[in-house]
Amino acid sequence: CVTSDVQAACRDTTVTQQLLKEGFHRDLLVKVELGEDSGGCAVAAQTRLPPGIYVDPYELATLRQLSLTKAVLFPDVVDVEAPEYLARDVLLLLFLEPDARCPRCFHAAVPVHARYHRPAEGTLEALVVLESPEVLLCCCHHGQLSAECWEPAEVDTPCSSDNTTPCQWHSTKHRP
Repeated sequence: CVTSDVQAACRDTTVTQQLLKEGFHRDLLVKVELGEDSGGCAVAAQTRLPPGIYVDPYELATLRQLSLTKAVLFPDVVDVEAPEYLARDVLLLLFLEPDARCPRCFHAAVPVHARYHRPAEGTLEALVVLESPEVLLCCCHHGQLSAECWEPAEVDTPCSSDNTTPCQWHSTKHRP
């Protein structure tokens, strides 16, 4: 069976997300371990932030200028004052840095902020579900991806946050 051969050839990529700190101002840490070597390709995680949390675009711009993070927001205009029930989803593309101790491992962190929710009787908590991100590779200059493991992704952005040349991103299935 061809399908099982392909699945056997594609080693699992794993993704871990952690929310660090407490309260309304947290850091989202994303770690990815690829199933195969990245071949020098750019690695990113694309995740949809639900209305209950957001990334402040002004804070993000400052962090990018200081080279403390590389990320892109879609849309890039976010109402930071809106409560959860008036906000919309935001797409976050987080460019990951290689981990020096692990050749197939990448990570990045970005500050996220919780929004106010509607008052609720009998509880002091609100649930915000953060889904697993899509793992993306962009091989703009070199590197070959196995076609059975990676498929073209609809991501309209360059291979890095400081490059304007578009490239073809590829995604793979992973184990959250």
